[in-house]
Amino acid sequence: MHYLVLSFSHKNSTLVQREKLAFVNDEVKKEMLVRINAHPTINESILLSTCNRIEIVCSCSHIDEATEHLLELLAEHTSGTVEELKSRADIFDDYGAIHHLFSVASSLDSMVVGETQILGQLKDAFRLCSENGYCGLKLSRALLAAQKCAAEIRNATDISSKPVSIASVAVSKARECVQSFQGKKVLVIGSGEMSVITCKHLSAHGASVCLMNRTRSKAEVIAHECGATVRGYEELKSALNEYTMVFTATGALSAIITDDMVKPVPFERYWFDMAVPRDIECESGNGIHVYRIDDLKEIVSANISMREDEARTSFVLVSRHATAFFEWLKALSIEPLIKNIYERAYHSAYIEAMRVIDKGFIPKEYEDELTKATEQALKRFLHPITEQMRCHTDPLRTDALIEALSFLMNDDQTPSIQKSHKGK
Repeated sequence: MHYLVLSFSHKNSTLVQREKLAFVNDEVKKEMLVRINAHPTINESILLSTCNRIEIVCSCSHIDEATEHLLELLAEHTSGTVEELKSRADIFDDYGAIHHLFSVASSLDSMVVGETQILGQLKDAFRLCSENGYCGLKLSRALLAAQKCAAEIRNATDISSKPVSIASVAVSKARECVQSFQGKKVLVIGSGEMSVITCKHLSAHGASVCLMNRTRSKAEVIAHECGATVRGYEELKSALNEYTMVFTATGALSAIITDDMVKPVPFERYWFDMAVPRDIECESGNGIHVYRIDDLKEIVSANISMREDEARTSFVLVSRHATAFFEWLKALSIEPLIKNIYERAYHSAYIEAMRVIDKGFIPKEYEDELTKATEQALKRFLHPITEQMRCHTDPLRTDALIEALSFLMNDDQTPSIQKSHKGK
């Protein structure tokens, strides 16, 4: 079996393209996962869809066929073409897939390197797939190893010493625009993790924060935690024109702020749309400055520059963890095979030793010495061969070797032979 990842992110896709690719809720994700796993070459899959990336992680038996299947499904989902998606997608298999997965989990592939949201989002995606039977042992092993890698990077480097996210970057941009949050009225729309982070950052810097959400009770819980006030969602149209700054991060399927809702006001306004699909349909102009996720790349670039050394160290750790993961997987397959080879060899040696004794070629009292000698001869012959089996680092060559030896030994039909002679 192989690992396969299709990745669409801020690195290869625009915001508009990612909006088309996005899976807006769990039900839509489940429908896609059922269709993904229906292909005969795919047995496990995980779907991650965030504002900055869409990742499909699979365990499959045939990489090219599985890739074509995934691209066809995504083309149908976006009403696009396979060729257009293939030209943009980052496609990783086996070691490359695991290395990419570990990099994503460690936030090294994020727009904001070092942000901590992505690991939680990856865990949520894994939980959804695991609980609904879309992934099993193979991807579970990979996700647990990815979490372990991310934890070591957090502990061994300063890459997350000052946690950041798209929300914190948006707040940083807002502060740059207005110089100070003191006395500024800010409206935050949404009740997800990004809205919580935004509220906390704004309140900590002295802004007067008001929270709005379709479900008022959710907004009230967050507001209590962050020292904010709450307004009913039905007041959105009027409230929109009262605040210097507006931050949106909802899960709405279409824009919640449109041109017809905007009224002239005597002050400059700064609107930050952190949602995918977009919450704000309006463009900048007439005293309104609209910033979307892709507009934050300048701050992100500075962030990456500041963390260059930590990122380099982190990628070394990712490579080390990816290699160790495949070594571990190889051991799971190779060691039982090696054990079976030795057991069969010893069993054959025992049978031959008994034949020699039964024929009277060697006296019975030399049975132990004879079996030890035949086993030692087999050990000398098998040792360099089995060491070579253990030393292969290329996962494709290792898989081919295991499959070939399993076929030659007829492992599917013949159980492992246990040593049966006395004292063995």
